[in-house]
Amino acid sequence: MTAEVAEPVPAQTQEELFEAVIAAEQRIEPRDWMPDAYRATLIRQIAQHAHSEIIGMQPEGNWLTRAPSLRRKAILLAKAQDEAGHGLYLYAAAETLGVDRAELTEKLISGRQKYSSIFNYPTLTYADVGVIGWLVDGAAICNQVPLCRCSYGPYARAMVRICKEESFHQRQGYELLMTLMRGTEAQRRMVQDAVDRWWWPSLMMFGPSDGDSPNTARSMAWRIKRHTNDELRRRFVDMTVPQAEHLGVTLPDPELRWNEERGGWDFGEPDWSELTRVIHGQGPCNTQRIDRRRAAHEDGAWVREAATAYAAKRRAEVGARTADEAQNTPEQENGK
Repeated sequence: MTAEVAEPVPAQTQEELFEAVIAAEQRIEPRDWMPDAYRATLIRQIAQHAHSEIIGMQPEGNWLTRAPSLRRKAILLAKAQDEAGHGLYLYAAAETLGVDRAELTEKLISGRQKYSSIFNYPTLTYADVGVIGWLVDGAAICNQVPLCRCSYGPYARAMVRICKEESFHQRQGYELLMTLMRGTEAQRRMVQDAVDRWWWPSLMMFGPSDGDSPNTARSMAWRIKRHTNDELRRRFVDMTVPQAEHLGVTLPDPELRWNEERGGWDFGEPDWSELTRVIHGQGPCNTQRIDRRRAAHEDGAWVREAATAYAAKRRAEVGARTADEAQNTPEQENGK
């Protein structure tokens, strides 16, 4: 009697099942069927997110040896370690889609994949560390909390812990700025200067305006994204303006004013030509950031080789031990 062979599920039915899962607000998992375009969109977004976490260690890393106290050094080092962990979570999530982490790294250091434009700006003073925590991580929270409800399971689950840690980073940055604002006049000027330099790049973190964003509509239809770029940008501004007032700094936007009808803040238009330049590698620190990442990857080659050799040795030892145990069967033991 021959076993029955299951008929392959027609592609149309697979797509219908996929769409039904999305419509029901359920999760797509790695072994589930998914359209090639859905997979490609996720790989692009998750890889860019992972690259951003790793490159994002550099701007604040410049201040690890120059932080003004042991406490501030420990805080900054812990944050850098968190960002490294975020990158690892996200690379692992991308690997569930069938890509290799080494391939993604190669695409990053060769310039074939992007990372967030915000990490191509210099950290000129220690106040920049606080402003990155407040504005940059604050923008990241607005952007990433909805990703906890992303339709792709591994990405959504990775984002839960990432968002909790980013929220801590944002509060830490704000606390640092509050401390500086209670200091000398020079320290207050330093904070205001950092806010002036980071405000507009923070708004551009959300991507181009909705009319110029080619991927938003499809990502929202697939429940990868939950809000458009402009919706997230408005949410960030509405959240940040009261914090700026409490902090005692002025946001560098002459068009910033309360809209009674909308119940939110109106604000000016970012310089989209600057965003285009930075995305295409012409920002203040694009070359420096990639050069450092490439050098770190090359300098760490011996670590990867040693880890690979050690893993191979361990596999061989386990294989030999398993073979020995297989030879010593209970019958052989009883016959001794």
